Amino acid sequence: MKLHVKNITLLVLFLFSVKLNAQRPEGLADGDSARYSLLINPFIQIEATEAINSMYNFEFKKAHSHFNYLQKQYPWHPLPYLLKGLNYWWRIVPNYKNEEWDEEFIAYMDTTKMLAENVRDNYNEIEGAFFLAAAYAFEGRLYSERFEYRKAAFAGSRSLKYLKECQGYETYSPELLFGDALFNYYAEWIREEYPLLRPIMIFFPEGDKEKGIEQLKEVARNAFYSRTEAQYYLMRILASEENDITGAIQVGGYLHKQFPNNAYFHRYYTRLLYQSGRYGSAEKESLEILKNIESGQTGYEENSGRYACFFLGHINEIRQKYDAAKSYYEKGMKYAEKAEATKMGYYFYSLLHLGAIAEKEDNIDLAKDYYKRVKKAAKRSHSAHKTARERLKGL
Repeated sequence: MKLHVKNITLLVLFLFSVKLNAQRPEGLADGDSARYSLLINPFIQIEATEAINSMYNFEFKKAHSHFNYLQKQYPWHPLPYLLKGLNYWWRIVPNYKNEEWDEEFIAYMDTTKMLAENVRDNYNEIEGAFFLAAAYAFEGRLYSERFEYRKAAFAGSRSLKYLKECQGYETYSPELLFGDALFNYYAEWIREEYPLLRPIMIFFPEGDKEKGIEQLKEVARNAFYSRTEAQYYLMRILASEENDITGAIQVGGYLHKQFPNNAYFHRYYTRLLYQSGRYGSAEKESLEILKNIESGQTGYEENSGRYACFFLGHINEIRQKYDAAKSYYEKGMKYAEKAEATKMGYYFYSLLHLGAIAEKEDNIDLAKDYYKRVKKAAKRSHSAHKTARERLKGL
């Protein structure tokens, strides 16, 4: 990876931090691990509240300024660096194809790991292990999104190692349940959904999906630093894996209300409204998304636009407002092209719906053209490809 000036600056900071780590923080006596623990310190939570809320509300500069303050106060601890890393992580989340912030994110995760190693080895084993597990887990998530599966697997195995060190100490802090909850759910889910991976999974402990969901709910209720992350995963699991759209909407609605400028929460909540048939609310939120994109609001970009336009296109099609429907489908396809998402479902189905509207308007040649475009864009195994073939035969 090319080392830019910004990375050199961070590297200097890392080396300074490591040197500082070699010294015991002022006033800390041998065995006084409680005073070294920031994770359970309520005063630090008060100091961090505004910054964390700003981060999840996509006010990244404001959050970074507050995290700088925490870093100056506690330069020897991994907490400020993990939070700074997450401040970059949430810039990536709305569109994982955006690699602009990768270097900064990885740099802060590396710093978190270095400082957490010192905490674990010298002052507070539980807290150090927690931050190591968290840093490796987030790092692994990014590598998986970048299709660097070897790096992702290594980071995941390291995270699991430190997660095991945290197990059994949940009374120390509800934050420790977060990693355990995700492992419990996904270890079992992978075995069920991906039979080919079962031989690999014999090297991992058994999971428990129900227990994982209950643990996530507990973290969402009682944790401070992990609360919103737990709610984020709970929303996704309820919607995508458990088919509990009602429960997912409750969590998604809460997240959107708490953090109205978070483009990802806004988009996901709108998607849930659409999937549940709440078209009036979905229409309102989709129009708001498009408005935010046009105004250049942070986090709102083409990826959110292709979602919103498809929802609006289908809603108007259902209402037999075909001109409006066609306009939104076509606009959504343009967003998909800008987002390099022309090999994804909403692009295919926009073409299919445009073809169906053309049929209703007795424009058979145009309908055939749309269906042929679906066949060209989608893989033969995709359901959209099959539908296009069937409709062409019918014409």
